[in-house]
Amino acid sequence: MTVLLELRDVFKTYGTGEAATRVLRGLSLQLDGAEMAALLGPSGSGKSTLLTILGTLMKPTSGSYTMLGQDMIAGGDNELTEFRNRHIGFVFQFHNLLPDFTALENVIFPTAVREGRETNAARMRGRDLLSRMGLSDRINFPTANLSGGQKQRVAVARALMNRPELVLADEPTGNLDSASAIQVMDLIAQINREEETTFLISTHDEKIANLCRRQIVVGDGVVTG
Repeated sequence: MTVLLELRDVFKTYGTGEAATRVLRGLSLQLDGAEMAALLGPSGSGKSTLLTILGTLMKPTSGSYTMLGQDMIAGGDNELTEFRNRHIGFVFQFHNLLPDFTALENVIFPTAVREGRETNAARMRGRDLLSRMGLSDRINFPTANLSGGQKQRVAVARALMNRPELVLADEPTGNLDSASAIQVMDLIAQINREEETTFLISTHDEKIANLCRRQIVVGDGVVTG
């Protein structure tokens, strides 16, 4: 397996002096290409902070982070924004869709931002992803008119739009019923196999974690298992 990313001895402290709170305490982690891993741990263990750092939305206080051979800590804001748009996708518990946009418009939005316009190639890619998500009959529906499970499938399609090497999912099934949650996870597993996209899925749901091939446990700011 090819190493996709590696963190070494990462610390993250919020605040200074007596108000300082150390969340990550020398965390090290490696993810390979095409992995499908669950991120586990109690509330306050550092999972959300870890995902934020992995997504290049925040830098650690100290330590190293490389992805695709690039130093993610040395990069400037513009460089990291471009890298993130090309190589990292995000799926959140609250899908963060644009309610007045159609499903297709939401999905192709990341590419439209990158290219400065909507392209025929982007529309074709978006339609294909939505069809694979079982939403071919909802492509032109405003997302405000979709069910929770359908919205989350749109969010997964959006995360995959730019063919990222890494997708970070923070409780992606937390607001779904059991049937919808399994459906979303089945689609994620399919994309993982077919496109060799690496998924790191933060969850408190043991059933969801068991659908992943690897389980990474975080406790007290370090990887414990």
